[in-house]
This record gives sequence, C-alpha cells and structure tokens, in this order.
Amino acid sequence: MKSYKTTDIRNVVLLGHGGCGKTSLAEAMAFQAGIISRAGKVTDGNTISDYDKEEIKRGFSIGMSMLPIEWEGCKINLLDTPGFFDFTGEVEEAVSVADAAVIVISGKAGVEVGTEKAWELCEKYNLPRMVFVTEMDVDNASFRQVVEDLTGMYGKRIAPFHQPIRENEKLVGYVNVVKMAGRRWIGNTADAEDCEIPEYSMANLKICREALMDAVAETSEEYMDRYFAGEEFTEDEIKTALRENVCEGTMIPVTMGSAVEVRGVFNLLNDIIKYLPAPQSRQMIGKNPATGAEFEGNYDEKAPLSGYIFKTIVDPFIGKYSLVKVCTGVLKNDASIYNYDKQTNEKISKLYVLRGNKPLEVSEAYPGDICAIGKLGKARTGDTISTKECPVEYEKAEISKPYTYMRYKAKNKGDEDKISQAFSKMMHEDLTMRIENDKENRQLLLFGMGDMHLEVITSKLTEKYKVAVELSRPKVAFRETIKKRAQVQGKHKKQSGGHGQYGDVQMVFEPSGDMEKAYVFEEKVVGGAVPKNYFPAVEKGLQEGVLKGPLAGYPVVGIKATLIDGSYHAVDSSEMAFKTATILAFKKGIMEAGPVLLEPIAQLKVLVPDAYTGDVMGDLNKRRGRVLGMNPDGKGKQCIEADIPMMELYGYGTVLRSMTGARGTYSYEFKCYEQAPSDVQAKEVEARAAQKEE
Repeated sequence: MKSYKTTDIRNVVLLGHGGCGKTSLAEAMAFQAGIISRAGKVTDGNTISDYDKEEIKRGFSIGMSMLPIEWEGCKINLLDTPGFFDFTGEVEEAVSVADAAVIVISGKAGVEVGTEKAWELCEKYNLPRMVFVTEMDVDNASFRQVVEDLTGMYGKRIAPFHQPIRENEKLVGYVNVVKMAGRRWIGNTADAEDCEIPEYSMANLKICREALMDAVAETSEEYMDRYFAGEEFTEDEIKTALRENVCEGTMIPVTMGSAVEVRGVFNLLNDIIKYLPAPQSRQMIGKNPATGAEFEGNYDEKAPLSGYIFKTIVDPFIGKYSLVKVCTGVLKNDASIYNYDKQTNEKISKLYVLRGNKPLEVSEAYPGDICAIGKLGKARTGDTISTKECPVEYEKAEISKPYTYMRYKAKNKGDEDKISQAFSKMMHEDLTMRIENDKENRQLLLFGMGDMHLEVITSKLTEKYKVAVELSRPKVAFRETIKKRAQVQGKHKKQSGGHGQYGDVQMVFEPSGDMEKAYVFEEKVVGGAVPKNYFPAVEKGLQEGVLKGPLAGYPVVGIKATLIDGSYHAVDSSEMAFKTATILAFKKGIMEAGPVLLEPIAQLKVLVPDAYTGDVMGDLNKRRGRVLGMNPDGKGKQCIEADIPMMELYGYGTVLRSMTGARGTYSYEFKCYEQAPSDVQAKEVEARAAQKEE
C-alpha cells in the first residue's frame, strides 16, 4: 500500500450498539472501495474485521480491527469496534487515536443504549462525528424516527444530509438535502441515476433544508446577511460551511443506506472525505520527560519522530504487532526508535498497515497515519516511541477498570506455568483484563469487564493456548477479632528420651482497638516466672497464631496479648517450647474472648440516569448496603455513593446492567472491615468446618 500525506488521511472509528451493523458496514465500505470482490457476512464468519475464531464462533466483534480504505486519493483508516459493553477497552483504545467517528444506528432497532454511550465517548474526546442509519432495506426501518429521537436527545445539531426514497416498503433511492436532488438505484446494483423528488418527501425536505441553511448562515456575518436578504448559497459555499460546522462539532450529519445491499455507502465514503477532519485539525501535545518541557507534536512532518502505541495484538499464529499512530516526523522502514517508558532502543525491520489480520507492507508513515510494527520486544500499549535525542511522552489513553472477577484454577495439574504465560500475553493485548494472586485465601483471581468477557478470555485460552481453567465463586477475605477479655494458660509439656520440652505461659487477651495492626504484645511478668530470653519466642508464637485464627481460619487483627505469668524448667525449657505454649494459649484465649468475624466493606459509586435511582437504591438496601448520598453529574445522571459488604458485590455488574438497561456503571474500592452479622458468621464458620472435615 502506498503512503499518504497527513492532509489525505482520515482516522475514523465506527461506534454503536452491539449488533447494529458496524462490521457489516465496514465490509460494505471495503467492497465499495474495491478491496474485496465480494462482501462477506458476519453470519458466515468471512468478514475482514471479525477474523478472530471467537468472533466467528459468536457472531459479534470482540476486538478492535483496522481497515485501511483508499478512496478518492485519500486513505481512510477505519477502526471497527465491538458494541458489547464487556469489550469497552477496545473501543476506548480506538477512540483515543481517532480524529472523527461514524455512529452506526440500525434503522429498525433505532437509538439504543450503545448509541448513547457512543455519543458520550465522542463528547468526552471532543470527536467530530456523523451518523449512518443502516438496515434501511429492512421492513419497518424508520429513518424519520431515528432523526426525531436524535433531535429530541441532542437538539438542533442533528442535520439529515439524505432522506430515503421508499416504494412498497423497499429502499429504492435517496434525496440529497444539500443538492436538493433525488437519486434512484439502478436495479439491484449500488449505481444510481437522477430522479424526481417524490411529493411525499417535500414537506420533511423543506424542514431539513432550512436547518442546514441556518447552520450555514451562522458560520459568518456575511452569510447571515445574505441569508436574511433571501439570497441562495452556492453548493461550494454550503459544503465549505458544513465542513466547518461538522469539524467543530456544531453539526452532526445524518445519512443512511443499507450495508447488505451496499447502498448509501458510496455517499458515506465521499462524506467522510468531504466533511470529517484530517489529523492535523487536532492537537497532539506531549512532554519531554528529560526536561519536563511541553512538546507540541500536532502532526508536524518536520518535527522529530514520535508516535503513540495505542494497541498491541498478540497472536500465537500471526505474532505480535504494535499499532502506532505517528504523531510527528515520518516513520520509515529500518528506522531506529527509542521507547522512553521502557528505556530501550529498537530497530524496525518492516513497517505494515493491518487490514484485519493481513499485514500489508509500507515504506513509510506520515504524521497522523496508523501503522503496525512487528516484534517490538518490550513495547506495550500506552508507550511512546521517539528518537533518543528528543524523547517524548504522550498521555496514556484512559481505559476502564475491570471490577468483575472470578476465582480460577487449572483444569489439569502441571498447566499452571503455561496458563500464567498465556495470561501474560493476553494482558498485553487486553488492558481490561487483570490477574491477581490472593495469597491470603490461596486463590488466583481473573478480573474482566463482565461475565461475557471472562467467558471469552477462558475460551481464547483453550482455543489459542491449548490450556484450560475452571472458574468459580471467589472467597472473601474475612478477618477475625475479639470483643471480650480472657485470661488463659498455655502449657506445652512433652517428655521423651533425653531432654524433654517444657513451656508454660499465662496470658491475657483483649481488644486493642487498632484494627490496622494484627496484635500488640506486652509482658508483665513478675519475679522471673518466665525468663526474658523467652519473650521473643512468645511473640513468635503470637506472630504465627494471628495468621490463621481459630474461629474460621482467617487472619486475626485488633488484639492485645499480655504475658502475665508462667513457669519454666531449667533443662527442658526452650524457645520452641514457649512458642508452642503461646500458640496453645492464643487458640484458647481467642475462643474465650468473644471471637467475631469481620467482613470487608467497599466504598461503592454507582452512576445511573435519574429514572433508575429508586431501583438501584432499593437493590443496594437488599444487599446490606448503606446509601450515603447522591450527587448529580449535571448530565441527567446521579452518582449514588454507598458502603456495601464486598461479598454482596458478587454478580453486581450483571444485575446493574439488567436493572438500568446497561446505562448504569459502577466502581468501588476497599474501605474498611466491619463486624459481620451473626447469620453470615455462622454460615462462614460452618463452611470452614466442613472444609476441614473434607
């Protein structure tokens, strides 16, 4: 593939609800551009974008994929993203390097929650965008309803550029609102010819046309004066003004068509080139980590080389590729690059652009272009590449944090190392996946964005790396403490041939009041009943005892242990004997001092639209949560803050999605330990006892 200058590049991300037709549209665009001779289908598993085995098996996108399209002397880097919320990390990576977005909406399903989330992402990253209403060939598809819904939600920024012409419930043509002309498709082809504008379209067409002209007039005082004087704008003036509005985000064009019939796709490709901005329209500012000075990249071809690695692809079959957006300079084959994050110099052997999973060699990449570098050893997603003489760091993309987790263990003994290595490779590729070793409960935890995400991870592990894991409900990290005071004796006496073992301690156990520390140790022995040289052995016994409490085997916190008396034997006493005696006293003392279980409490934040606050708070109360308050975010949502037991958060992500139509999000962090209710304690103690018996 040839290299393109910055002004001839468009980096466009496809966004929308799961199943709305993004991948089918990308396939239709590839077909229209002549990249493929026959458009594939998601249901047949033969599209360019969805090439992964998991995507083919499940029939939806899981990862972001690149599709460079050459059109009218320009290059469109199309970033096809998943619509399902479990794979939002892939979307966030794509949006971080896109310069514009096409939000895809099904004409049949209409505006869905995925549409709203796509819009919110565009607002967050200040992305110019246009809307493509697909599936207009389907019965009951309504372009007018989609436009009305969008206008109701987002106001007068919504501007239909085309209107459908339908006959006998079939899409046969369209009206170009900008040109005020009708076009009819010829037979079953994507070719079109001029036609009369149907009478039934005129009323709605006038409304759309007036909205467009209002937007054009507002671009300058001269245009405003001419508009009020009743003058007509030329087609070129209209297009220039519309481009300015679209690039500024004050106008959102809405166009339509059918991906299956490859209709309206020609117009979409043209509109992307005409109305969406090239990379240099956006700022790209980093810093020189050596000096701390600001580095203004802004896609300057003459500046020192720099680029941002926004995505890593690791595959046992096609290898490892680092996807880079070139920010300054020209990246060439055989270039030496410096990675400040990893403090490494590496030489590029070959430069590629990826079309799905197919690497196409290129000789160079200009600022704003997206390319792939194979086999960069230590490079990771979020790293910046530059020259050693002028190191640069760009801000890393903000990726959602995973909160859903399950316990995992190898299905086959001996596979632990292979699983660990496979997960390590997968985490290079997927930043929303995380592994944690919970040593306290002797369990390994797998974190993801939701149940479907975890399911896909384990399936990939089996398919690609030929090892398997079993997922189960994770244990909660309880603690044990005491509520009363108890005085006990611990005596260890053992006689055998030769020296025996003798240690005797009398100790008082009581609450220390400090839950941050496991124990506080004091000695108040009078008259040398226990020699001072055995005090450290007593403390060692305590150190060992608090690791595993006698109530349910959890760590003990918040106790004060005081050695008050005891006895020793001149020959048989030893450090080991006193340590053992202390452990005996500890177990007895804790059980006599009113032992209780402490459960971990999380500080939870739930962001939901106003309409769902009652349902969410009701559900939190059922989960033993304490709602602390609500804070409006100023965008029609409320942030509900609550304290909730960690054990009650199991499966919460799925319930919240169901309750709020996937509009609610949540985050939490550990806050403190609190005494568990008696029924929770009894159940846990019983479970631990049953475990010991097994």
